[in-house]
Amino acid sequence: MSKNKSRGVIKKVLREGVIRFFKKTPNKSFNYKQIAAALDVRDSDTRKTILEILSELKNDDTIKEVDRGRYKFNHHVQTLIGVLDGTKSGDAYFVSEESEDDVLIKEKDLKQAFDGDTVSIKLKNRKSGRPMGEVVEILKRARVEYAGTIQKNQKYAFFVPDNQNIHVDFFIDLTKIKNARNGDKVLAKMLDWPRGKKNPYGEVTVVLGRPGENEAEIHGILAEYNLPYDFPKHVEKAAEAISTDITAAEIKKRRDFRDILTFTIDPHDAKDFDDALSLKRIDDDTWEVGVHIADVSHYVTADSTLDQEAYNRGNSCYLVDRVVPMLPEVLSNGLCSLRPKEEKYTFSAVFELDGNGTIKKEWFGKTVIYSDRRFTYEEAQERIETGEGDLADECRFLNDMAQKIRSKRIKSGALEIEGEETKFRLDEDGHPVEVYQKVSKEANKLIEEFMLLANKRVAAFMGKPEKGKTVVPFVYRIHDKPNEEKLQDLKLYIKRFGYQLELEKNKPASFAINKLLSSAKKNGDQAFISPMAIKSMAKAVYSADNIGHYGLAFQYYSHFTSPIRRYADLLVHRLLYNQLHKMQKANEDVLTSQCKHISNTEKQAVQAERASIKFMQVKYMLDKVGEVMPGRISGVTEWGIFVELHTNKCEGLVHIRSMKDDHYVFNHETLQIIGKRNGASFGLGDDVLVEVKDANLAKKQLDFELVHES
Repeated sequence: MSKNKSRGVIKKVLREGVIRFFKKTPNKSFNYKQIAAALDVRDSDTRKTILEILSELKNDDTIKEVDRGRYKFNHHVQTLIGVLDGTKSGDAYFVSEESEDDVLIKEKDLKQAFDGDTVSIKLKNRKSGRPMGEVVEILKRARVEYAGTIQKNQKYAFFVPDNQNIHVDFFIDLTKIKNARNGDKVLAKMLDWPRGKKNPYGEVTVVLGRPGENEAEIHGILAEYNLPYDFPKHVEKAAEAISTDITAAEIKKRRDFRDILTFTIDPHDAKDFDDALSLKRIDDDTWEVGVHIADVSHYVTADSTLDQEAYNRGNSCYLVDRVVPMLPEVLSNGLCSLRPKEEKYTFSAVFELDGNGTIKKEWFGKTVIYSDRRFTYEEAQERIETGEGDLADECRFLNDMAQKIRSKRIKSGALEIEGEETKFRLDEDGHPVEVYQKVSKEANKLIEEFMLLANKRVAAFMGKPEKGKTVVPFVYRIHDKPNEEKLQDLKLYIKRFGYQLELEKNKPASFAINKLLSSAKKNGDQAFISPMAIKSMAKAVYSADNIGHYGLAFQYYSHFTSPIRRYADLLVHRLLYNQLHKMQKANEDVLTSQCKHISNTEKQAVQAERASIKFMQVKYMLDKVGEVMPGRISGVTEWGIFVELHTNKCEGLVHIRSMKDDHYVFNHETLQIIGKRNGASFGLGDDVLVEVKDANLAKKQLDFELVHES
C-alpha cells in the first residue's frame, strides 16, 4: 500500500470517528484540539488531517462553525453515508449503521450510482411511513471492472452488465472493444458519464470468452465480486523471501509441544492444514488438550506487503473449481500448513479438562509443534465408529469429550441448525459429474467443538471484565438475536405446515427454534423449515463492540482458529499476543473500520461461492434437458414456483406462464399458486414432477415445466 493510499484509509477511519463524536454530543461545540483528544490522536500529522476533515464536513453541511474554530453538529441538513443495495426494479435501498431503517432511493434519485456503491445521501419527506432519500455524492464505486456481454453492431457497441441490479448499459466505441465479438463475455470499466447522457461511456479491458464457457463464467464471477485472479508479483516475491528455518532462538521463546502427541483432521482434498489437536494425560481425571493454530502472524507482520494484500482480500474464497486464497501458496500450503512429520510455529489455546469436559485450567501463547499424523475426516470417523486403527482410542476419547462439550452448549440455548452444503465431483476438464450434499459426521463435529471452545475462551480472556484487568479493543464475532418481526414471519410461515413456534417464558427463542427443527427433521420437513429458520436470524459479523453470539449462546466469541484463510483471525492473534505481553492496545476506531471491511469481504465471498455453485448446477443439468424428475416446491412467487430436485438439489423455475391448463394466481397469504377454474394449488413443500426444459449457463438459470401424472 502506498503512503497516499495508507493515508486515505486513516483519513476515512478518522472521518467516521469525527462524525460519530459529533452525533454523540449534538448540542455542544468543539475545537479540533478537543476532538483530537477525544479520539486519542496525539501526533501532529494526524491532527492536521482532523483539521482537513472538519473543513470538508463544514463544506458539505454535516457540521457548522458556530465560533472561530469551534464546530457543532448540523441538525438541519442530515447526510448519511452507506452502501446501495440495488433491486431488479431499478430502485435501491440505502443501508447504513447511521440509519435504523433501510432508506428507499428511487431510480431517478440514484444520480448515476450503482448497486454496491458507497454513497452519501440526504433524506427526503417520508411517504407511507417509509424513509426515502436521494444520492448526494458517490464516494466509492463498488467495482473498477464489471462483468457482462458485448452487443455489437456496425457503428458502436453496448456492454450489458451481468448484475441484474445495474439497469444501464455502457456505450463503447468500436476502437475500445479489444476485438471482442458480438455476444462475447467481457470485463469492462466505466470511463465517463457526462451529465445529461443516458449511458456511461466505457471500454473493454478483458475478453473472457463465449458465454457459458467455464473459464469465461468463473472469471466473470470473480470480477463481479471484486475477487482477484492471482497475486501481484511484488506480493509473491515478498512471500518467497520469507525464511523457512525453524530456529533454536525462536523455539526458546515458545512453549514446546514437539514431544506431545499431535495430529490434524481435515477433508481428504485439503491442501492447507491450519489447526491441530494435541492430547496428553495429566492424571486419572485430567487431560490436556491443545488447540494449535498456524502462527501466520509470525510470518505476516502488520502493515507489511503481505499484510496489506491479505487485508484487501479479507478472506479466502472457495469457488467450486478453485480457491482464491488470502495468502500466497508458499504460506498457505507451505510455511503455515501444519503438515505431518514437520516442525511448525503455532499459536495455541491449551486446556486442562476433567472427564465431563469442564475446564480446570487454560493457557494461551505461542508454541512449536510436530504433527505425528494427518487424518482425513473419513479415517477419523472410521476409528470413532469401529475403535480400530492407529490412535483409535485417542480419537474416540476426543469425540466423547467433544460430545459432552456440545451437549452443554445446546442446553445453554445454542441453535442446532444443520445447513446442507452442496458439493461437486469434477472430471479432468472441470465438468461436474456428480452433485451431492456434504454430511457432517462425528469427526467433523469433534473438530468443530474444539475450535468453538478455543474461539470462545480466547474471546472471554480478552473481553470479560475482571478485577485488576483492563479490557482492550478486540475483534468479536457477533450474532444478534432475531427481531420480533422476523419471528412473527417465521410463525406465520410454519403455521401453514402445521407447526408452531412455542416460545417459553424467560428463555431465548433459540430453545423454541431447536424444538421446531427437531420436529421438522422427524417429519421429513427439514428441507423447507430450516432455510426459513435461518432467514429469521440476523447475520453474524465482525465487530469491536461485543453483543455476544446468539446462535452459539456464547457471551464472548471470536475467530482465532483459521488465520490462513480469514484476516479476522490474524488480527485476533496479534491482539491476543499484545495483551499477553502488555503491549500497546489497538485503536478502537481503526479496529471498527477493519471489522466493517472484513465483514464486507466475507459477504462478497459467500455471494461468489453461491454464484459458482449455481453455475455448476446448471452445467451439470445441460445433458439432462428433456428428462422428467421428481422434486419439491422450494419457493413460490407471483411469477412462478421454484422446484428443488430430489436427486441432486438443483433448483429451477416453473414459470407461471408455462402452466397453461388453467389461469393461475399467486396467493400471498398462503404462499400458493391457485388455479381459478379447477382450484388446483401448488405450495411450499409440495412434491411435483417436472421436465427440465432449459439449462442456461450464461444466466445461470434452470427452467422447468410441470408434468401432470396421468
